[in-house]
Amino acid sequence: MTEERTTPLRARMIEDMRIRGMGDKAQEAHIRAIKDFAGFLRRSPDTATPDDLRAYQLHMTNAGVTPSMFNARIVALRFFFGVTCGREEMKRHMQFQRNPRKLPVVLSVEEIAELMAAVPGPGLKYRAALGISYGAGLRASEVCNLRVTDIDSDRMLIHVEEGKGGKDRKAMLSPALLDLLREYWREARPQGWLFPGKPKINPISPRQLNRAFTSARHTAGIAKPATLHTLRHSFATHLLEANTDVRVIQVLLKTTTNCPPTARGRADLLSISSALR
Repeated sequence: MTEERTTPLRARMIEDMRIRGMGDKAQEAHIRAIKDFAGFLRRSPDTATPDDLRAYQLHMTNAGVTPSMFNARIVALRFFFGVTCGREEMKRHMQFQRNPRKLPVVLSVEEIAELMAAVPGPGLKYRAALGISYGAGLRASEVCNLRVTDIDSDRMLIHVEEGKGGKDRKAMLSPALLDLLREYWREARPQGWLFPGKPKINPISPRQLNRAFTSARHTAGIAKPATLHTLRHSFATHLLEANTDVRVIQVLLKTTTNCPPTARGRADLLSISSALR
C-alpha cells in the first residue's frame, strides 16, 4: 500500500488545526471533508468559486447526505476557506442544514439490570467498564482511558482526563458503582490502566467495549436498537426522572445547552441528548 502524499495545502491546513489545538479525530474529519470536496471539484479546492460551493451543497443534498454529515463538511469548509485560504467571503455562500432532533433510545432501569447481568466474562472487567459508562455517564473513550488512580473513593469522584474536547472533568461515583469497582479490583488487581487490554501496557479499546455491550444486549434479549452510547443517555434520563435539576445533570455530564433551568420533560431530554453526542 502506497502512502498518500501530503500536499503543501493540506500540510498548511493541518498546521492551522494544530495551532488551534484541534484534536486528532476532528483534524481527520476536516481533512476527509476537504478531500471529498476536492474530489467533487476535480481540482485543487483552494481554486473553488461561490458557484462551486453552491453546486457541492446541491450535490450533497441530492446524494442524501445526512444533515449531521452535511453540517460537519460545512464546518470543515468554513475553516479551510476562512483560516487556511484567508477567503472569509466564501463563508457567505455556505448554509447549514436543519438537523431535526429526536429523542434518543433509552433503556429502563430494569433493562439496565438485565444488561449488566448478561455482560460476558471472564471476570468482571467488562461489567465494571459498562457499569461506569452507565453509573457515571462516561463516553466509551473516557471509560477506556481511565487509570486506577482516577477513582477517588474518598471524595466519591471519578477523574476524567482529557474527555471530549480535550477537557478534564469530574464524574460522580455512586456507592453501588464503587462496590462493583472494588470487587473487580480484588479480582484483577489492575495496575496503571483501570481496564488493561492485551498487552497490558495499553487500555481496552472502545471497539472491545462496544462488542461487550452488543453481546450483553443480545443475551439479555433487549430488542431496542441500543448502542453503548445509550448507557450515557439512560444515565441522564434516569437522573431527570428522579427529579434531578437539569443544571445538575449538565454539570455531571459537562454539557452546555440552551434549555431554560425551569423547563422539564421532552424539552429537557432533547436538550440533554443533543449535548451528549
